[in-house]
Amino acid sequence: MFNSKIAGMGYYVPERVVTNNDLCEYMETSDEWIQERTGIKERRYAKKHEETTTTMGAIAAKRACENAGIAVEDIDFIIFATLSPDYYFPGCGVLVQRELGIPGVGALDIRNQCSGFIYGLSIADQFVKSGMYKNVLLVGSEFHSSGLDYSTRGRNVTVIFGDGAGAAIIQPTKEEGKGILTTHLHADGTYAEQLAYINPGCHGGKFLGKKGFGYPDEDKFGGMFLTEHMVENGLTYPNMNGPAVFKFAVTKFPEVIKEALEATGHTTEDIDMLVPHQANLRISQFVQKKLRLPDEKVHNNIQKYGNTTAASIPIALCEAIEEGKVKEGDLVCLAAFGSGFTWGSALIRW
Repeated sequence: MFNSKIAGMGYYVPERVVTNNDLCEYMETSDEWIQERTGIKERRYAKKHEETTTTMGAIAAKRACENAGIAVEDIDFIIFATLSPDYYFPGCGVLVQRELGIPGVGALDIRNQCSGFIYGLSIADQFVKSGMYKNVLLVGSEFHSSGLDYSTRGRNVTVIFGDGAGAAIIQPTKEEGKGILTTHLHADGTYAEQLAYINPGCHGGKFLGKKGFGYPDEDKFGGMFLTEHMVENGLTYPNMNGPAVFKFAVTKFPEVIKEALEATGHTTEDIDMLVPHQANLRISQFVQKKLRLPDEKVHNNIQKYGNTTAASIPIALCEAIEEGKVKEGDLVCLAAFGSGFTWGSALIRW
């Protein structure tokens, strides 16, 4: 059995920079308020009707192929992680396949939100280790800005998210002790509605304990559709119980990182670089303090890009590599926590 490695990476962020002060034009907030709660100063927004989750992912994918020294035609499987697909269906996997011009290549879409890249990396790792595929393209891409509530009502969520894409090529390696050493995946659906985009859906409010949260009981039609009730009450936007998410995240982040370390006989002192999913700078700082890691061993870029969900880790990892923070032989830890709740970690010998 082979080990697998990240052979190349690439990322793309849109040109348009949206500052905290820009958001003040649409909602009651301030640069100070946003930075104090999230650490975010600005984020990137894609061009509507010109860019999509797929097109951003395709740019990142091409850059990853170039970085890995392979042609796009060498890709033999695609894994695409996003919560903001171009269409409800089909998924972005087949769309990026079409964009790259490689028909016939298998494409898998995964919906694990902020943990999407970690989940996808674990899947790619298994495919490569088994010898089934040799060049797996893993893409995380998000176009959040097209589906946010820009009123004061939605500010707690809207100020956090940005657009962008990251990609990696996963290949086999025979180098002993190199590559992806271990991955760990977890989920707890008990708290699913604490961070969710619920409508339109077919639930009718069943699991929310709120009559009429979905479609009114008197509606005789089932299925997924919009109602005036949903639109008027802002139920067609993401909702988040911030304190609950923060509390759970700062517990599970350290746990899943330590799980990866223990599985490979390492300690926190052995980590050369931690790249956490960029959920909130305050969460990252809390976890960093709990693990007693110095600033030079943690890479954060949420200040510039906001939370790009499935694209968060690959963008941050690419940036860390470009800045010389990740070198050959380094022990790199990736970790994420998000909607579901889902969380996971990966430990890589670079």
